Amino acid sequence: MKLLPLILLLWIFNFSVMATEMPSRIDISYAVTTDLGEGEINEVMEIKHGSDSHSYSINSEAQATGIYKLIEPGSIVRHSEGIITKRGLRPSRAFEKRGKKEPSVAEFDWKNHVVRLEHKGQQHQEKLPEGTLDRLSLSYNFMFTPLPKHHVDVYVTDGHSLKLSRYTITREKLHTPIGELETIALTRQDGKNAKIKRKLWLAPNNHMLPVRIVSVEEDGRQLEKIVTGINISYKAEH
Repeated sequence: MKLLPLILLLWIFNFSVMATEMPSRIDISYAVTTDLGEGEINEVMEIKHGSDSHSYSINSEAQATGIYKLIEPGSIVRHSEGIITKRGLRPSRAFEKRGKKEPSVAEFDWKNHVVRLEHKGQQHQEKLPEGTLDRLSLSYNFMFTPLPKHHVDVYVTDGHSLKLSRYTITREKLHTPIGELETIALTRQDGKNAKIKRKLWLAPNNHMLPVRIVSVEEDGRQLEKIVTGINISYKAEH
């Protein structure tokens, strides 16, 4: 029993150390290329530091540029919020809104182990496996938890479904508008006939931030986003 206060003290100390190394705000800009045209994405991650807990929010807004703006005049807004644990991000709510369409929403009830999903006005709930993420928090999750050596299995929701995916892990050099970066690449493995394809490049020398993402969506739309700027603030909030 005497060990319990010591273990608790060490846990609080480790969490406090993590807070001093953890950014309080990250702004990332991306250039976007699709099969229809080009655009830009701005993402902001804010971290609130507490004495024994830390919370996060991520906001992402995508806009078409040039002629593509005539085809896609609206923006795509994504949001994720929750807490930070030693095992990574634990979202409590996430949504995606495309233009004037109704948003797809995921509400995470960790106490009762269910996720409530809303898409196109239809609602349902599914069992919530430990470690489940939304698509936006997946990109930032490995800032806070180490990656395995060869692959990672993770449940991810997009607001209307929940799927288990395996990502293989490789190391690659990446040429970007902000210079050459050493990266760790995560490639989704869903079989040759899978409609959805996804690959993420994370930068170990930049807090494992996502610096490139290539994906093919369910509707066949191809998208690539690559980093054009990163601004990190380390001023902790009290």
